Amino acid sequence: MACRAAGAGQTYPVAMARSHLTLAALATSAVAELDVVGAAPFGSAGRGDFDAAVITGRDGRHWIVRVPRSERAEQQQSADLVALRALSQGVRARLPFAVTTFAGQTPVDGTRAIVSEFVYGTPVTGAGIDLALGTSIGEAIAAIHALPTSLVTDAGLPAYAAADAHRAALALIDRATATSLVPAALQSRWEQAGEDAELWQFTPTVVNGDLGSASFLAHSGDVTGLLGWHALRVADPASDLSWAVGLRRDGVADAVFDAYMRVRGGVDRRLRQRATLLSELEVARWLLHGTEQRSTEIVDDAVRMMSRLVDERLSDTAESISPPTLPVLAVDEVEALLDRAERVS
Repeated sequence: MACRAAGAGQTYPVAMARSHLTLAALATSAVAELDVVGAAPFGSAGRGDFDAAVITGRDGRHWIVRVPRSERAEQQQSADLVALRALSQGVRARLPFAVTTFAGQTPVDGTRAIVSEFVYGTPVTGAGIDLALGTSIGEAIAAIHALPTSLVTDAGLPAYAAADAHRAALALIDRATATSLVPAALQSRWEQAGEDAELWQFTPTVVNGDLGSASFLAHSGDVTGLLGWHALRVADPASDLSWAVGLRRDGVADAVFDAYMRVRGGVDRRLRQRATLLSELEVARWLLHGTEQRSTEIVDDAVRMMSRLVDERLSDTAESISPPTLPVLAVDEVEALLDRAERVS
């Protein structure tokens, strides 16, 4: 359930998409030793946040050159570079997938072209995640969360405590319910989660901060690379797993969480419940974005999504975010326990 409420930002005055040949020329300016023998478009020309091309060097290595098309994309690219510099070779060696490396940059039209190493793999879609790939994704996320938090703090990147995550969730719930558009059952569910102190007792970890299915590259059922490090920080590990809650078919979500827990252990008993809540609060964020933009279309879409949440989540015990309860014992089971206790004493 992904509904990002980010603004588009200012668009740079580019009349048309830059061709892959123009981008190849920029790449040679950015990386002096790069001897280009081939170039091909990457992504949808003229659409999206970047103009991009894949460049082939004479040595057979591949590179990607990207030029942002908006202020938001430029800010994201800058943050990505800061994060990539924080990921030292020692850190990268602890990850079971490839991370791109920065090669060079050159100014162009008030912004800059960035060249980085091309990471191999097929872009992942939610519908394309099977049990094997779900397992690999869970292991990949767990490896990120096992990294030392000092790599983030030493780079001056954000670090948030559990209390910060709790306060942010409470504020979001309050703002969403103040619209009077949140169904009563969903409001009660969110408010109970906000009041559940144990749900927010966790140890913050290194997180990517902006994961979704499109973040991953894969080959033969294994994650080969991870795109986008602009939101690297120390924060709630559930924030990297909330998107996976929506993988509801054929036990794929279970595969992601089970693999994650096998690697990380039982350090966060309420992780999946918190991830479920955070996935639902993305809808609240979408609702607020619609009200702020005075967009009836977005607000109506958010209301429909909340209605589906009521139908799907509130009747599914597997998606509960309430505290786990102990099983109710029958009278004969209670008597047997008391009898065993008396014999022991």
